This record gives sequence, C-alpha cells and structure tokens, in this order.
Amino acid sequence: MAHIHRALVSVTDKTGIADFARALSRLGVEILSTGGTYRVLKDAGIAPLREVSEVTGFPEMLDGRVKTIHPRIAAGILAVRSNPQHIRALEQHGIPAIDLVCVNLYPFEKTAAKKDAPLEELIENIDIGGPTMIRAAAKNWQDVAVVTSPADYPEIQAELESNGASLSEATHWRLAKKAFSATAAYDRAISLRLAEIPPSGDALAATLDVRVPRRFALRYGENPHQAAALYASGGAGVAGAEQLHGKELSYNNLVDLDAAWQLIGEFDSPAAAVIKHTNPCGCSESASLADSYRRAFEADPVSAYGGVLAFNREVDEETASEIAKRFIEAIAAPGYSDAALRILTAKRNLRLLRVTAAPEETIVKSISGGFLAQTPDVHRLRRADAQVKTKRAPTEAEWAALEFGWKVAKHVKSNAIVFARGTQEISCGAGQMSRVDAVKVAAMKAILPLEQAVMASDAYFPFADGVEEAAKHGIAAVIQPGGSVRDDEVIAAADRLGLTMVFTGIRHFRH
Repeated sequence: MAHIHRALVSVTDKTGIADFARALSRLGVEILSTGGTYRVLKDAGIAPLREVSEVTGFPEMLDGRVKTIHPRIAAGILAVRSNPQHIRALEQHGIPAIDLVCVNLYPFEKTAAKKDAPLEELIENIDIGGPTMIRAAAKNWQDVAVVTSPADYPEIQAELESNGASLSEATHWRLAKKAFSATAAYDRAISLRLAEIPPSGDALAATLDVRVPRRFALRYGENPHQAAALYASGGAGVAGAEQLHGKELSYNNLVDLDAAWQLIGEFDSPAAAVIKHTNPCGCSESASLADSYRRAFEADPVSAYGGVLAFNREVDEETASEIAKRFIEAIAAPGYSDAALRILTAKRNLRLLRVTAAPEETIVKSISGGFLAQTPDVHRLRRADAQVKTKRAPTEAEWAALEFGWKVAKHVKSNAIVFARGTQEISCGAGQMSRVDAVKVAAMKAILPLEQAVMASDAYFPFADGVEEAAKHGIAAVIQPGGSVRDDEVIAAADRLGLTMVFTGIRHFRH
C-alpha cells in the first residue's frame, strides 16, 4: 500500500473535483493546484491548499501555457521512493514529493469536432503540461497514483478512506494503464485532426490508425462459432445508434442495417429500403413514407421476410401499422413517432434503432495480412454529366427511373443489375459472376411487370448479350458507366432493339 501525503490537482473538467479534493483534505492530504482549479478549490474551502507557483517559485506565464512544467514538480512526481539518491536529491533541493496526480486535459476533441475551427484555436487547445504530468506519474506508477477521469473519483475516494489514505499496488497499476491509454488517445486525436488541414497531400493517410473502443460484445459473428464485438467511437451512424427496443443486435443485423442506412441516404424524398444479406430486395422513394414502404416491400415480399428496414424520415403511425403486418428483424430510422413506437414495441423481438447521420469516413476492410482502405463512394450523378449514346433519348419518365435505378445499383453487390420503374425498384440481380447472368437473375426474380421498366448496371456491359437479354423482358432504357472495348456493339444492339442508353462515366462496384 502506498500512502498519499500530497496531491497535484489540475483539471479542465471540474466535474466532482471539489468533493474529491475535500475527501483528500479530510484524510490529511496536502493539495497543490493551478489556475482555475485552484480558484474552484479555494472557493470550496479546501485546505491545506497551495498554488503550484509557491512550489516552483515562478508564476504561471505565457497565457497559461506554462504552469506545471518545472523541475520542482517533475522531480516530485518522478522520484523513485526506494532509490536513496532520488530521495537525497529531493531533500537537497527542498522538493516536496507528490504521491497523487489528478489531471485531465484540455478539450481538444471537442474543439476538433468543429469542422470550421481555425488552426490557431486547435493549437491553443493542445495540452502540454497535462500529458507531461500524467505520463510522469504513470511512469512512476509504483509510487504515484494518477487519476485522469472524474468517473474514477468515487472508487479512489472509497479505497483511500478504507485504507487510511493509502492505495494498493493493483490500483496504481490499473490507473497507470488507463493514463497511458488516455494520453495515447489524446495524441491520436490531435494527429488525425491536424492531418485534415490542407495541404494534406494524399487522400489517404501514410499510416492507417484505427483505435476505437469496444461498445459491446455480440453473441457471435456471422456464424455461431465466431466471436464478435461492435466498436464505435461516437454516437453517429449505425455503430453509434441508440437501440430503443428489441432483443440484442447480431453481427449480421448490424451489417444489413448499415447497408440499408447507406442506401436510403441517397434520397431526398421519403424513402424506404428492405435489405436481405446486404442487398436491397426492395427500395422506393415516394411522397409518403408509408407508400415508399409498401412499394419497396411489394418488389420481393418473399425475400423481404425476416429482412431489415431503413427509412430516411421519422417512422409515423401509418408506416408502423404497415410494418407490423410482417416479420421484420430490425429497423433503422432517424426517429419514431410516439404512435409508431406503441405499435412497433408490441413486437417483442423487433429491434428499433434511432440513427444519427455520420460523416463520411475512410472505408477499411481487413484481408489476410493487412488492411485495404479507400475513400467513400460519394459520387452523385448529375443528369447534365450523363451522355445519351443511342438514337433515341430517354423520356422524362425514363430519366427519372434511370436516375433512381442508378442510385440503388450503387448499393447492390457486383455484378449488379437493377430493374426500376419510376422511383420503385422492381427487381435486382446481385453478386453474379457474369453480367448477363445478373440480368437473367433480375428477370427471374421479378414479380412486378417489367414492360417499359429501366435497367441500371453498376459497370459496363462487356458484350451485347446483357442488353439483348433485358430487351426480351420489355426493358426500355439502360443506364451504365460505359468503357467497354465493345461499347459500339452494345450501343448498336440497343439501337436495333429500340432501347435508349445512357452512359455515366462512373463505375459503382461494391465487393
């Protein structure tokens, strides 16, 4: 057990600090403090209380940049109590030993969250003395306890009061590890935020830095024999969503919900998506959310059984009533009306997530021996950028359907084919090894009529067979990236069959 005689207390987050310092004082611990913390403790009547400047012999200076960075403070923390030379050095220079360091850091991450924060503001919110004191205390963990979070105050106070102002070696070691984790996270936040400021060079960082806390463990992964957990650094996106109801989320639920949430983010009007195994078996955009859901569901009600849903609007009573008619695993939406919640929470196992939009982030995927990273696919098609390649141009109705189908195709596993009419997905062929087979699968799965529907393809047609197969089923218009060495043959086939074809110049592979 290590007895606490003297504590350095200097915190940005003042939560609970007066009560914690008062408890230390009752135990006979002398408290050294700085700046705003000193004033808070003095106003609270904490004694004995000394300013750090009394120990160092120097005032706080340079607009508060220099307070605790001084040999008389550093030595008091770093002196190894079992080393006679260290103790003689403290005595020779009249340096008081510091047994507990209670420090938390300038709120850099709060400042960094402001995307328009100027560089000067970011720099001024980089703590120097705080990390120095924390690391010094953690390095000398056998002799010095380091407390970096207000959440630890009650437990530390209870142990001190139970042991006559002493803390166990196990507590010292636990706090030291937490301290190093805190400074590492702080430095990482600074590095990542400053890297965003131009000139930033490459679109992707030279070093992939992924350090995200575990939010909760999952029952298992894709299959019951695989362990799994969810990691999330904030409260946005599907990973940071608030679960309002239902049994615990599974790994596959989360993957599907994310696919659904990303898809409905493409649309401005009320939209609904039904996802099964990451692919949209139904999607629609309409004037009302309930109508969007009905139209999305009718595209493939067999596949929709046990799927997940996503909406880009608050779920209302009418939509909830429609949902309640069928078996659905989970729903992601920005909100739910009170009436909708009453209806949906009657289904005991239905998982309801309230999701807040997340900023676009680097996409990371693990492969054996390493990781792949890429910028997100945020491209949005502008009609003015598309090129009509056939003799016949699309009608206004065809244009609207082509634009809608193109948005959906972006979120279908490649090779991807989407049939659409208006702003309703009719069918899709997902994840096929050949593009013509993707067309055949989409036609085979179609329940709704295909006459005068349009076809969206995530990549070019290598041969004319895909377009010829689509024409057999009544498809009237095609949107695709173009870029094949046989583009002329494909365009000629479309002209011969009376189709209109649009090239986007953009590919949307999704592996």
